[in-house]
Amino acid sequence: MRIATWNINGLRARLDFMRIWLAQRQPDVVGLQELKVTDDEFPADFFEALGYHVATHGQKAWNGVAVLSKKKAEVVDRGLTEQAELGARLLRVRVAEIDFTTVYCPNGKDVGHDDFPKKLTWLDSLVRYWATRDPQSTAILCGDFNVVPTALDSWLGADSEGEIFHTPEERTRFARLIDLGLVDLFRARHPESKTFSWWDYRGGAFHKGEGLRIDFVLGTQAAAARVKEVEIDRDFRKKKEGFLPSDHAPVIVDLAD
Repeated sequence: MRIATWNINGLRARLDFMRIWLAQRQPDVVGLQELKVTDDEFPADFFEALGYHVATHGQKAWNGVAVLSKKKAEVVDRGLTEQAELGARLLRVRVAEIDFTTVYCPNGKDVGHDDFPKKLTWLDSLVRYWATRDPQSTAILCGDFNVVPTALDSWLGADSEGEIFHTPEERTRFARLIDLGLVDLFRARHPESKTFSWWDYRGGAFHKGEGLRIDFVLGTQAAAARVKEVEIDRDFRKKKEGFLPSDHAPVIVDLAD
């Protein structure tokens, strides 16, 4: 079973690009973030023609999350109830016997910006939400977390300490999720790899290797025990057939059936 997460940075701008990726990679379940479309505007017919059911929690212009799945998913929750003001950022479904949640965590903008404490509060809410989950279940929490857990996950290394995404406050909250029994599936498989999932469009950052690893597939121990391989799909951070990619690469996890 192949699962994936991908911040697509605008669904309408990325449809043809996604068509190529879905055909080549053939994922079974995909968590998408940063749709920038409402549920009514979501092009469900486009994906259904490619063999995917859709579940959405969209928002005009900003945010929005969705799940594509070859088997129909049952929606469990749309959004964190206490964090509705920060937009459509969480979607939880049950699909193919997996409890699957995709999230788009707030950016925070800058440590001195008013959005930064809101980001921390949102992450606190996510920790409380996940704490209610059965730790023995086969569950996945994936998405764009806008947090760099360690210096290994940033092209700047330790020089970035204290900057947005790299603060102790953000890292502490990410660690609390891990402490609830989750495993960072990429890092567990590749403990020393300095590989990134996001690169700025500007300044040739991708080609210079100036990126961050902020997109994660986290899994319970039951999910981690089924992992066969994990990769950051860097090839799909490049143009395909003239179509512009997202600034994020997909993260793909292959699970044993």
